[in-house]
Amino acid sequence: MENVMLAQMIRTPIPAWPRGKAAARRHAAELLERVGLKDRMTHKPTKLSGGERQRVAIARALGNSPDILLADEPTGNLDGETSAAIIDLFRRLHGEGQTIVMVTHDVAIANVADRQLTLSAGRLGDDG
Repeated sequence: MENVMLAQMIRTPIPAWPRGKAAARRHAAELLERVGLKDRMTHKPTKLSGGERQRVAIARALGNSPDILLADEPTGNLDGETSAAIIDLFRRLHGEGQTIVMVTHDVAIANVADRQLTLSAGRLGDDG
């Protein structure tokens, strides 16, 4: 919970934080539920799996309602099943209108995207 609230804490001026803390906690709870972690809100990071930690990071990134979600190797170091869950989450977020820019070396993950750009020998190419 506190990890997800962090983005909102940073954005809120210190004098306003006591008044905004309850709202930030509610928003963090909504985000954690949105990424499928409703039942893990009070767990410490050491008690979460790699995939759960990645979903916490996604919830935190969504904390201030960004226009674009940037994801650098969001499935790196995750097993196939957990990677699929993260990609399913991205599909759902994209379906809700969230723009996502993702960097990956995994061709299978890249093939899920609506549009792919390839960086090769310092040149950016549009793969469609």
